[in-house]
Amino acid sequence: MQWEFSFLYALQELHNPILDKIMIFITELGDGGLFWIGIGIVCLVMKKHRRMGLQVLLSMLCTFIVGNLILKNLFARQRPCAIDPSIELLIPYPSKFSFPSGHTMNGITAAMALFFINKSIGIPALMIAVLIAFSRMYIGVHYPTDVLGGIAVAVVASTVAIVVVRFWKEKLWQKQKNKN
Repeated sequence: MQWEFSFLYALQELHNPILDKIMIFITELGDGGLFWIGIGIVCLVMKKHRRMGLQVLLSMLCTFIVGNLILKNLFARQRPCAIDPSIELLIPYPSKFSFPSGHTMNGITAAMALFFINKSIGIPALMIAVLIAFSRMYIGVHYPTDVLGGIAVAVVASTVAIVVVRFWKEKLWQKQKNKN
């Protein structure tokens, strides 16, 4: 855990008023996964992007169940700013546990779901997701391993969603083919 605090202390030295405002904006972009949920809903209502929207929302549902409901409560890890008050907190103290990072899980899982279907949308989405994950450490509410754990859960959840949606699509296609 000491290396994680060393990393967070190094990030604290980068703080300045302009970068702080940028990082607060970036982290708020990921609040509650609303940005990603919005993208999923927009895709879902557009026939051309329905599969993409389904994968985004299914992936996020998986991360919510596994990450937020199970892992956060299982590990019950305190946030770094709770353990070391010298870590400057730039946002109100989050009420949930630290591991894994929910912002990271939501961003990476949604971005991966987008990436696997459309790389031109997925690459910018992954860049935004990585910035959101970094911002969580910068603002002092997550350890590096919280972010890495969030990435791991996201990779598994988005992979499961991709497999499920592909299976479901193939079953529907097969059903349509058998009707004809």
